[in-house]
Amino acid sequence: MALVSYELADDIAVLTLSRPEKRNAMSDAMLTDLAVAVDRAAREAKAAVLRGEGKHFCAGLDLAEHVEKTVMQGIAGSREWHAVFTRIQRGAIPYFVALHGAVVGGGLELAAAAHVRVADANTYFALPEGQRGIFVGGGGSVNVSRLMGVSRMMDLMLTGRVLSADEAERYGIVNYLAEPGGTFEKAMELARIAARNAPLSNYAIINALQRIHDSGYDEGLFFESMIASLTQVTPEAHERLRAFLEKKAARLAIPEAES
Repeated sequence: MALVSYELADDIAVLTLSRPEKRNAMSDAMLTDLAVAVDRAAREAKAAVLRGEGKHFCAGLDLAEHVEKTVMQGIAGSREWHAVFTRIQRGAIPYFVALHGAVVGGGLELAAAAHVRVADANTYFALPEGQRGIFVGGGGSVNVSRLMGVSRMMDLMLTGRVLSADEAERYGIVNYLAEPGGTFEKAMELARIAARNAPLSNYAIINALQRIHDSGYDEGLFFESMIASLTQVTPEAHERLRAFLEKKAARLAIPEAES
């Protein structure tokens, strides 16, 4: 995998986009390598961190590969993005993404497929498809709009507006703001916490929450009851609940009140 490096740090898979000379623009070959890395992480890891090598996370689609594609080739390519990103978003392990520099176009679509996003002050976000005469094709119309809302996404696509990290946090795109250069360390910290959860709980959180949100009210509550009952009858849940009741489990880290 020349364009996506992979390493396993304890139970955390670290996937690194490795095309810094092109600002990690997503080529067909990089997408293929990403798919291989994602499938390996699903087999080996309890959580994953996704990052970009160099000065940028990902500047989006490699447009040079797509100028001459036919309509059917474009559809096939888009569906391949969907297939790979869905294995991230609806897989068995949580993904934490460390963002810096450009998170643009397809880069934002990739970030939106992860579960938790960390950025620093040097990160910026954009969806310039309108200025390129194209439309999002990596799941952004579904995933990015769920994070920031349709109106805000429409604004970015129509005007080419660029969001700072602070704005992206207010819009719901970013979950955590880290110190400059500290996004990977923060993402690893969060991934280690999540990796200690019961695997079935993580699977349910990843796969049930969005589906419940997209369901009708009564359907969502019924689905919630099924998932809650399924998770709490496992041996691991019994062990963890007993540890809590016997005061052997770690307590919540409650933030200190500001003076």
